[in-house]
Amino acid sequence: MVTKQIEIGGKLLTIETGRFAKQANGAVMVRYGDTMVLVTAVASHDVKPDQDFFPLQVEYREKTSAAGKFPGGYIKREGRPSEKEILSARLIDRPIRPLFPSDFKNETQVIAFVLSHDGENDADVLAAVGASAALTISDIPFDGPMGEVRVGRLDGNLIVNPTFQQLKECDIDLVVGGTEDSLMMVEGESNQISETELLDALKFAHQEIKKLVQLQNELRSELGKPKMIISQVSVDESLKKDVYDLAYDKLKAIVHSVLTKEERSQKNSELLDLVKSALSEKYPEQEKVFGELLHDLEKQFMRERILNEGIRLDGRSTTQIRPITIDLGILPRTHGSVLFTRGETQSLTTITLGTKNDEQIIDGLLEEYTKKFMLHYNFPPFSVGEVGKMSGVGRREIGHGHLAERALKAVIPPEDQFPYTLRIISDILESNSSSSMATVCAGSLSLMDGGVPIKKAVAGIAMGLVKEGDKYAILSDILGNEDHLGDMDFKVAGTDGGITAFQMDIKIHGISFEIMEKALQQAKEGRLHILKIMNEAISQPREFLSQYAPRLITMKVDTDQIGLIIGPGGKTIQGMQRLFGVEIAIDDDGTVNIASPNKESATKCKEYIKKMTATPEVGEVYDGIITKIMDFGAFVEILPGKEGLLHISQIDNKRVNKVTDYFKEGDKVTVKLLKIENGKFSLSRKELLKENNNENKTE
Repeated sequence: MVTKQIEIGGKLLTIETGRFAKQANGAVMVRYGDTMVLVTAVASHDVKPDQDFFPLQVEYREKTSAAGKFPGGYIKREGRPSEKEILSARLIDRPIRPLFPSDFKNETQVIAFVLSHDGENDADVLAAVGASAALTISDIPFDGPMGEVRVGRLDGNLIVNPTFQQLKECDIDLVVGGTEDSLMMVEGESNQISETELLDALKFAHQEIKKLVQLQNELRSELGKPKMIISQVSVDESLKKDVYDLAYDKLKAIVHSVLTKEERSQKNSELLDLVKSALSEKYPEQEKVFGELLHDLEKQFMRERILNEGIRLDGRSTTQIRPITIDLGILPRTHGSVLFTRGETQSLTTITLGTKNDEQIIDGLLEEYTKKFMLHYNFPPFSVGEVGKMSGVGRREIGHGHLAERALKAVIPPEDQFPYTLRIISDILESNSSSSMATVCAGSLSLMDGGVPIKKAVAGIAMGLVKEGDKYAILSDILGNEDHLGDMDFKVAGTDGGITAFQMDIKIHGISFEIMEKALQQAKEGRLHILKIMNEAISQPREFLSQYAPRLITMKVDTDQIGLIIGPGGKTIQGMQRLFGVEIAIDDDGTVNIASPNKESATKCKEYIKKMTATPEVGEVYDGIITKIMDFGAFVEILPGKEGLLHISQIDNKRVNKVTDYFKEGDKVTVKLLKIENGKFSLSRKELLKENNNENKTE
């Protein structure tokens, strides 16, 4: 058993191996505070026949027992992964995937179990460090180690691995993964910061990452296993020559032609068919190799043209943005909608305004909380012209939706200004890359179309990279092929005032800060260009909400009056909801939200609650209702839930023999509150009659 530790952010980070899960290829327990994560790495010894991709599976699971909790629901055991677990798994997968050798095709699985949770330190970055450490000491080929940290900025100071409480007050939430000499993965959100501020945070993170890499190198030097031998697959040189002789010039012409995504796919398919028909007899059962050779040749041509001529597959320069069209209010019964099209990428996005009852309840390792703003991203198979299963939301959809939600979160008005629950749905109808950034643009536009008072418009752009040696080109608004055949996918979203969200994935072994700085500046120029087009379509939120959106009125009552409004067993609040046709939600601080299809009903309910919670005052006049008649008088409800006695002697100026000569139950009567004694209200009608008589005599 070996243990290594290092101080990160004022706390000890410990990596232990040799005690847990010893049959895995590599296994470590990572501890930070009282949060502990067990991470294992296992790879199959053999490659499946005809395996042409790297089957890496990363799983992250939070055991509720880690925080001393039971799982929610009826089953009382962990089920399918939550969105938090899926997003955490992606934070592990993305920085380690490029570090496996390109010819390694063995099925590999990394599993992280959160086994202890202290309520302060998030386990996601610890699991990523654990994944790297487990792979580094194992016999699995891995070009690591790499480290991962979270960076926050609190009161202007950058801090590493902030606690959950600190993070609530930070204006930067940044997760960075990297090796000793470069960055591998970036993801986070911020409150409209500058490119320079983001770059400073990345450099700060990298200094801490170097410490984690050094710690893992020490662990490997003590007990690292020899790496397994990768079986090399060689291509018959004569086959390669025949394919190139037949297809070289034709494929180069296709790459140099300006074509739509569908046209390019068709041309490539036709060329592959030509090669197959010409060479299949000479090289039987080599159709797969034909396709791989053409793929690599296309990649070579595309990259050479970009680096040497600065011209891309669709004829654009490296900085040009695809044409953008915007159609607002396209769906009449939604609360806001837009069709946003950029090149061959299209998002149909809607907003839905809801009430307190529509908030999402989040139950995980932390205390249960609710969420008022949600963005859901959907990527149906027809968006890329394919047939596919519609079997629920995939990890990619959850990740893209989360990124777009983070981008827009910074401009959503606070609850005290806009108490609605808000849901954005982005349905991708066409895709040729950058659909998550199209979702950001469409989400911002749909919010304005729906009259949500957002602070500023938000736009997003995806940047690419082609790098060969010291020569590189940064691409603005990348195409699908440029993402697939390129080296980087760097998404940046923000307003004209700064960056609100970012995400970077790469396929090479890291990039320098020089490239990052240039990419950020080029992204800013592209973002401002897109914002200009968006502002020409709609520059301010519409003045009114949709007529189909619920009308929401907010009021405040004393906390000791909450029970009065709810009533025994919820009887009072349910009665008001039926009476006025509204929904009522009350927060613990006394905030009352009243929602109704029309404002008139909500206003009436508000006035009723105001009367219910009002304190009766001596000398005030009330319009009441007779609730009960007795021989000695009548009980009158002067305010909701508050009754007083109108004594028989206070009904009229003359003698009253029977109360029923004047009133019956349900009659309305105007009375004056004479006195309050021991919580009982004494009322008078006679006093008001006297006052009226005196006024008449004076006149």
